[in-house]
Amino acid sequence: MDSIWTKTAQLPQFDKLRSDLNTDVLIIGGGLAGVLCAYKLAQAGVDYALVEADRIGCGITKNTTAKLTSQHGLIYDKLIREFSVDRARLYLEANQGALEEYRSLCQGMDCDFEETDAFVYSLNDRRKLERELNALDKLGFGAEFATDIPLPFPTAGAVKFPRQAQFHPLKFLAAISRDLRIFEHTKVLELGPGKAVTDGGIISADKIVVATHFPLLNKHGGYFLKLYQHRSYVLALKNAPDIRGMYLDEDEKGLSFRNYGSLLLLGGGSHRTGKRGGGWAELEDFAGRNYPDAQAAARWATQDCMTLDGVPYIGLYSRYTAGLYVVTGFNKWGMTSSMAAASLLTDLVLERKNPYAELFSPSRTMLRPQLAANGLESALGLLTPTTPRCPHMGCALKYNSAEHSWDCPCHGSRFGEDGALIDNPATDDRR
Repeated sequence: MDSIWTKTAQLPQFDKLRSDLNTDVLIIGGGLAGVLCAYKLAQAGVDYALVEADRIGCGITKNTTAKLTSQHGLIYDKLIREFSVDRARLYLEANQGALEEYRSLCQGMDCDFEETDAFVYSLNDRRKLERELNALDKLGFGAEFATDIPLPFPTAGAVKFPRQAQFHPLKFLAAISRDLRIFEHTKVLELGPGKAVTDGGIISADKIVVATHFPLLNKHGGYFLKLYQHRSYVLALKNAPDIRGMYLDEDEKGLSFRNYGSLLLLGGGSHRTGKRGGGWAELEDFAGRNYPDAQAAARWATQDCMTLDGVPYIGLYSRYTAGLYVVTGFNKWGMTSSMAAASLLTDLVLERKNPYAELFSPSRTMLRPQLAANGLESALGLLTPTTPRCPHMGCALKYNSAEHSWDCPCHGSRFGEDGALIDNPATDDRR
């Protein structure tokens, strides 16, 4: 089940680490966030190295829908209500700044960068859209209300963000990674202060960035409580219409749309990892009813780390881990968030002030309603008297019949039917 990105890009290959190594900064994880961090450190003249247990871009990056936008659902009204106008403005600035960096970097690059508008629609609640528009007005952002939505069902309208963008994530990754100091097929076995033991050698580093999607250390930061994982599904459809933009339902269970060339990328069927959801069957049913001439050219699924408050965790791993940094919890918006994270982490590593450090700090309060839900899922998973169990923290696994995998509803680890690890935070195969 390769994504359309995997089918249409060729990534450079890098050697495995085969000796001990000393470096100023070590980055663990070769997804978009880790590679962008390496790219920015290289631009700043910093001595760095990046290690990836498999191949770069082989995790969540290859399965994104690759929307470059600061419109992350109806988030700005929520940020103003739960934080403040100033924090909402910082979030908007960080992501708009990331979009502009992509716009600049992609000039002359073969990565199918395309400027387009982004829309968040509602099926039946215009008031939600109006509240979001009022919030954006307070932030001084020129969003618009749209009524002419080229989707095959009626809506209450949409919030339009002009001049956003979309691209080919793996072509972009290939272009920026080619000259970087990267070691593939190099798995971190043990992580300690200033040191990472890998299966190819021991790496000593003054500072370490953990960019492994779900953080790999349980004993610091409480990420097993601060995060949960969410799966969603995509069909790439031939003989479907050009919808002229990027569209997302404000409802978490709704659908998303964007075009790539002659294909329509239809997303949805989402659910918490380890729970039941619509999956590809929901998308196939929708396509059959609304685009009867369409045919699936590819299908794939992705998995996202969700934070307690909808804002990523970027910064010091915890208050007690000097020199150890983390980036995680993109809440389905990994493209601009990865760029913003790379900029922030570069500043932190170089001990420069960054206006977004407090906003994204992983040490901010955990007192959010989602914390209780995460704790309850963990307790249920631990107390369920079934096998097999997840090697991460011992929760009972649930069988995912759509993807033929065993999934953990506690923290989102996934395993093949043969027990092979598919998704972290587990670091070993299921026995």
